[in-house]
Amino acid sequence: MTHYVFLADGFEEIEALTPVDVLRRAGEQVKTVSVNASPNVTGAHGVAVQADLVLAGADFSDAGYLILPGGMPGTLNLGKTAALCELLQAHAAKNGKLAAICAAPSVLGRLGLLQGREAICYPGFEDQLRGARVSDCNVVCDGNILTAAGPGVSQPFALALVADLKGQAAADQISASMLFLR
Repeated sequence: MTHYVFLADGFEEIEALTPVDVLRRAGEQVKTVSVNASPNVTGAHGVAVQADLVLAGADFSDAGYLILPGGMPGTLNLGKTAALCELLQAHAAKNGKLAAICAAPSVLGRLGLLQGREAICYPGFEDQLRGARVSDCNVVCDGNILTAAGPGVSQPFALALVADLKGQAAADQISASMLFLR
């Protein structure tokens, strides 16, 4: 099983790279995926990244989590990538795991994937969580969908991914090894 983090120009760097780092510390296979025509993607704060894969033509049959970092205009660029939206819908239809942080839960909301779910997002995007019950928690896991509020909770978001995949004890161990203070 491989987890995929999708990158569009303008992505929030800490929200994309923290889950990659923490999941890899947990022994999970993680790949970054550019939604651009090339693997080169530039974050919202000018950090240039070369993704492991390009979305077009990639095989996601082994997908665990599909992860969307927020950021602007990264979230808008993710949301207007038709192939990604189709992949998210197909993955959700087979009860596949989805995760989104900051503004990116709005992509799931606009696709109708949060209907009847509890979710959270960056303040100001709540109206785009169509059909969701907006939570006051920083990180929310409702079934197969994990959402988080923003850049400041990137570490708890990543640790929640580990907890869901490997259990709370594994997440606690990684948290302690990183000297993360809650």
